[in-house]
Amino acid sequence: MARNAVKDMITIGDVDVAPGETKKIELEMPPLYTATSMSIPVYVKRGKRPGPTMFVSAAIHGDELNGIEIVGRLIRSKAISRIRGTLIAVPMVNVYGVLNQSRYLPDRRDLNRSFPGSKKGSLAGRLANLFFKEIVSKCDVGIDLHTGAIHRSNLPQIRADLDDEDVLEMAKAFGVPVLLNAELRDGSLREAASESGVKMLLYEAGQALRYDEFSIRAGVKGIINTMRHLGMLNKSRSKGHSIERFIARQSGWVRAPESGFVTHLAQLGDHVAKGDKLAIIADPFGNYLGTLESPAEGVVIGKQNIPLTQEGEAVYHIAYFSEPDTVAEHVELLQDNLLPPQQGTIE
Repeated sequence: MARNAVKDMITIGDVDVAPGETKKIELEMPPLYTATSMSIPVYVKRGKRPGPTMFVSAAIHGDELNGIEIVGRLIRSKAISRIRGTLIAVPMVNVYGVLNQSRYLPDRRDLNRSFPGSKKGSLAGRLANLFFKEIVSKCDVGIDLHTGAIHRSNLPQIRADLDDEDVLEMAKAFGVPVLLNAELRDGSLREAASESGVKMLLYEAGQALRYDEFSIRAGVKGIINTMRHLGMLNKSRSKGHSIERFIARQSGWVRAPESGFVTHLAQLGDHVAKGDKLAIIADPFGNYLGTLESPAEGVVIGKQNIPLTQEGEAVYHIAYFSEPDTVAEHVELLQDNLLPPQQGTIE
């Protein structure tokens, strides 16, 4: 499976990394118009023993910050000290967006609709080309880390081409209960990687511009689980509580029937039945305008966070499973496994 035999040298930018070496690389990118130099930070850890080459990327959307913390905790983890193969971790791809606290690049393009990019294209195309050529094309597998958009939260979930048997096994190994068989979008990193033979998972969890501890811990553990599955790390000896994985039949957004102020009733991970009230909408005087109801039995995997909505706006994302109650139980079990019990409140 591995593209790079143990004796091969990997070169990123103009930096060579030999087996057994760990290096931090600054991959040069177009400067700011103030003549300030810019670079993509890259962490490369190579084992002395052969194995797959895997990339982990974060902040392709510059306001999606959970992934930066996930990468930071991953590379500091003792679990990866005796790795087989190669880990290439990129905490920030869209550095411009991180600086501006923005999903987009300065040219207002979405980097995740610009792959594989072009050396002579737009700023987005050039950055996509740089990242794809220097990082993705040298890997066998990858995990791209995302969050919900601004003012939206996602339950930890894997989106991937689950019709690909290798990808399906990776998705199951990651270890979160909710798996979505997601179509490839034009210009996305997943599409470009798939066309180049790179197997990829997309991890969605949390919201933009916020750290979420549950999402971060699930992400770190999921990457390590996937590395164990690929033979890059030894199998874990800890047994713990087993988390089952469930593939959603489909999913859809529930949209606001009226414009107004929202009182949210359902939360991420909730099991909802057909007709259950998800939220209530009122006017500025508090008068009732309407109710959002679940169109079918399912699990809440995404939601709007602010109490404002326009008619037709997506407010809740519901995934549909054959056993939604069991899915919700395993979401709760995962949370119990990863988060310490609360120490009580201060009066």
